[in-house]
Amino acid sequence: MCSNKTNYLAKPFVKWAGGKGQILNEIRKKYPADLGKGISKYAEPFIGGGAVLFDVLNNFSLDAVYISDINKELIHTYITIRDSVDELSHVLSEYEKEYLSADTYTRKDIYYEKRELFNALKKGGDKQLELAALFIFLNRTCFNGLYRVNAKGGFNVPQGSYKNPCIFDESNLQIVSQKLQGITIVCGDYKLAANFIDDKTFAYFDPPYRPLSSTANFTSYAQDGFCDTAQTELASFIDDMSKKGAYIVASNSDPKNVDEQDDFFDVLYAAHKISRIQASRAINSNGAKRGKIRELLIANG
Repeated sequence: MCSNKTNYLAKPFVKWAGGKGQILNEIRKKYPADLGKGISKYAEPFIGGGAVLFDVLNNFSLDAVYISDINKELIHTYITIRDSVDELSHVLSEYEKEYLSADTYTRKDIYYEKRELFNALKKGGDKQLELAALFIFLNRTCFNGLYRVNAKGGFNVPQGSYKNPCIFDESNLQIVSQKLQGITIVCGDYKLAANFIDDKTFAYFDPPYRPLSSTANFTSYAQDGFCDTAQTELASFIDDMSKKGAYIVASNSDPKNVDEQDDFFDVLYAAHKISRIQASRAINSNGAKRGKIRELLIANG
């Protein structure tokens, strides 16, 4: 168990590629000034690890919150933490004891057995509590905390090499469960948020980033990708939500990192304010290439 009992703030319960923890201070600068007052609702249709969500929940009192994602297993885990955290904690505790007490070779066997079981349970059945526990276990023990699936939808990330991974953070799971009470959690396309978003809503959009090169799109969180057409459709949706009076912030990659002439997002979001911020490249197969890179923050206010 890796709990910090002195910390009463919720934090992401999974590691997530593209997680916003490292640029949270920059995103905070874009929060609406009257968040928690005139702006009394929050929507995050690409929830991922939820760094921004938990920051908002830790610091503001809101009337309604809506989160969603197309990753079924991720959303299932959010719902399980909200509704069945004690039962989930029991299973995770057993997983952690089994894994951390094993030697290196046995850990490898345990990891791949649980990965196989996870993929079997994804197809359905009555062990959905175990599915959520396996989701967290695999996230905490796989390579770089990636979530990647093959063409058949099977999770295929190899084992990581962590000596003492934090698999079961009991206190954080309890706090996250408390924060998620009363929140609408949906598995589905971002466009479903349209019925929730109105002129009292702060909506944060963190879609799959546009790849900076043909080799940069190294991972697939779901079987369907997010191409330039999808980016354009999202921009149109954001424009529509902005016209409804919602306060909007969106994140994406900056194509100008590799091509100063690439104005894709500058044109797409010409009606909004675009800020270029520095972020650390968290994941790269070549350690020497991990470093600072520009990202975009797009806001209508």
